[in-house]
Amino acid sequence: LEDTLQFGSLPLVVDSDSPRERLEGYVQLYLKEEIQAEALVRNLPGFARFLPIAALFHGQTINIAALSRDAGVARSTAEGYLAILEDTLLGFRLSAFEPKLRVKERKHPKWYWFDAGVARAAKGVLGPPSPEEKGALFEGFIAMLLRAGKDLKFCDYDSISYWAPASGETEVDFVIERGKEKIAIEVKTAREPNSSHMKGLRALGELSGVSRKILVY
Repeated sequence: LEDTLQFGSLPLVVDSDSPRERLEGYVQLYLKEEIQAEALVRNLPGFARFLPIAALFHGQTINIAALSRDAGVARSTAEGYLAILEDTLLGFRLSAFEPKLRVKERKHPKWYWFDAGVARAAKGVLGPPSPEEKGALFEGFIAMLLRAGKDLKFCDYDSISYWAPASGETEVDFVIERGKEKIAIEVKTAREPNSSHMKGLRALGELSGVSRKILVY
């Protein structure tokens, strides 16, 4: 797991004797073959500057206005760049779940890269992840597994989303819907669970149809 959070799980990286160099080459090849060769953007240097900013949002709620400001590009340009990352399958957005539990809920989607190693290579950080970074990386790893399960039809659920009140006091990382049934999943990097990790799951407990609450740690 430590290697997966640091370098990701791409077979060509996992099987490499030099995962750092392979990941750096992967990002450069992506820029050259996917973006430049296909002429997907007019301003390749601008897109290259955008990548590390988008990588910082891995596992985070994404606000296009904030993203464009941080990247120093127009809002429409940031939206277009993000769409390119989705179209080339490097990342995906996770919509907010809105059960309307007597609280104002967050509307912005969360952003995930498809692989932890590629996300880290995009921002130029491939050393051992810090404790602060591990949370988003582990959450992103679980998001990728859930998405793969749905897309490859290993699991028979209809949708995946996340839930969080606008106050930011708590959240539930993933809400899986299967018909009228809902499964809530919280992800923590702690080695031992404690009651504080259940805060979001308890908050969502008022919602009808929640059949299971799962803590992944």
